[in-house]
Amino acid sequence: MNEITMCLNADDLIRSALQEDISSEDVTTNAVMRHYQLGKVELLAKQNGVLAGLAVFARVFQLLDPRTEIVFHFQDGDAVQKGDLVAVVTGDIRVLLSGERTALNYLQRMSGIATYTRSIVNLLQGSKTKLLDTRKTTPNMRVFEKYAVKVGGGCNHRYNLSDGILLKDNHIGAAGGVKEAVRMAKEYAPFVRKVEVEVENLEMLKQALEAGADIIMLDNMSVEDMKEAVRLTAGRAETECSGNVTKENIAKLIDIGVDYISSGALTHSAPILDLSLKNLHPICE
Repeated sequence: MNEITMCLNADDLIRSALQEDISSEDVTTNAVMRHYQLGKVELLAKQNGVLAGLAVFARVFQLLDPRTEIVFHFQDGDAVQKGDLVAVVTGDIRVLLSGERTALNYLQRMSGIATYTRSIVNLLQGSKTKLLDTRKTTPNMRVFEKYAVKVGGGCNHRYNLSDGILLKDNHIGAAGGVKEAVRMAKEYAPFVRKVEVEVENLEMLKQALEAGADIIMLDNMSVEDMKEAVRLTAGRAETECSGNVTKENIAKLIDIGVDYISSGALTHSAPILDLSLKNLHPICE
């Protein structure tokens, strides 16, 4: 997920968010600002963190009025400190007021994810393990949230159900077992698709390896069992550790030797990064 892909998919979602916030009119703004007036407002960081979503922030205002101008002093992936002037937005004051909350909602959410992701990526430095996100995303926010993970230094797991094969516990149950699920997946899917299998114990691991799974997800297993699973796998498949992974408990997973650690917390539990639009004032043309 890169910025170009995100932007190509963003406009309809941003319009929907604006329509959610302005169902008929912005009655407050229209009450105090009856006519066009050029104005300027500053985007300020209110806490330390990593920025993500500046293009989305800008697009909110530009969809309301293409004449809106934004001058950024930082770019996505940059670290900011409390008090930093991130950007200056110039345009119709009515647009600045009406787009403020939607623009900030995107930027704060995406920057929060990037900040949280960066903090975990830093903990993994020096290991071979890569950090992955999951599909535990906010409905209609996936393209933005997965982009923010990349900005924070993480990697994207499959984007959606059409993007890759991941046989989880219920798929295995429906198929009648690990080996049967892998066989059916390999039979159905094009040869270019990898088959990933979620296992919950060492016996399931052995079955997945015998069936020829390409990636083994070690789900909610003990640290000791995961280390044994990596030993038994011996490079025959890639390994992924998953299950309630957070910044607080990831330290004990670093030395297991898995290729990937996936964490739903990157997108479902990251707090926002506090940013604010301040010092709005009219300017003479």
